[in-house]
Amino acid sequence: MRITFLGTGSAMPTGERFQTGVLLSEDGRRLLVDCGSGVLHRLQQSGAGYEDVSTVLLTHHHLDHVADLLPLLKARWLAGEEHLEVVGPEGTKALLDDLLDVHDYLQDRVDLQVREVGAHEFEVAGFDVEGYETRHSLPTLAYRFDDRFTFSGDSEAFEGLANFADGSAVLAHDCSFPDDVDVANHPTPATLGEALSGVEVGRVYLTHLYPHTDGRQEEMLDSIAESYDGDVRFAEDLLSVEL
Repeated sequence: MRITFLGTGSAMPTGERFQTGVLLSEDGRRLLVDCGSGVLHRLQQSGAGYEDVSTVLLTHHHLDHVADLLPLLKARWLAGEEHLEVVGPEGTKALLDDLLDVHDYLQDRVDLQVREVGAHEFEVAGFDVEGYETRHSLPTLAYRFDDRFTFSGDSEAFEGLANFADGSAVLAHDCSFPDDVDVANHPTPATLGEALSGVEVGRVYLTHLYPHTDGRQEEMLDSIAESYDGDVRFAEDLLSVEL
């Protein structure tokens, strides 16, 4: 499995970090997880291209995770691709219906299939996936793929989510702000380190990074290391990891 970080930023993107998107690929299978602003461009820069991405799995419906959904649909239509599947938590169908009501000229341009999932096991784009409910301001799911890669989605750090990722080769976890930012619904390094203490993960990548984290990476890593001694790194846009 290859994991490509397309967007490692947040609702306040920087020039270096676009909004959330991760591409999974293996043996001809491709799955896009979240589709925030800029992800469509990163798909082209990664070499994957939007033509070969026909399935999107959403963690939740905040704008910085869905903003490029209709641009993806339109680009595929213009490229002659006739199918797009969007999978996500409860409310995903209503989200797509509402978006297409606003941009009604895109109605029926492609064969759009929408499926809603929850905190259970399911299959999508050939990957075996398990969902887990996180702690965020909107219903959000973390996902574990083929029992090897866990993506936290947006979430506070807590023991249940850490245990859900236990044994993964790679965990990509929200770490939006440094410790001195008072924030709810997202973790800081100290709370993430405490939550991860005692679990075994091959490597942790920090993502969903607000501009507040710029220039403070070493400080954040040191804070996590006070409670967790595993391999922790910062994700970057277009970074690819092979499992």
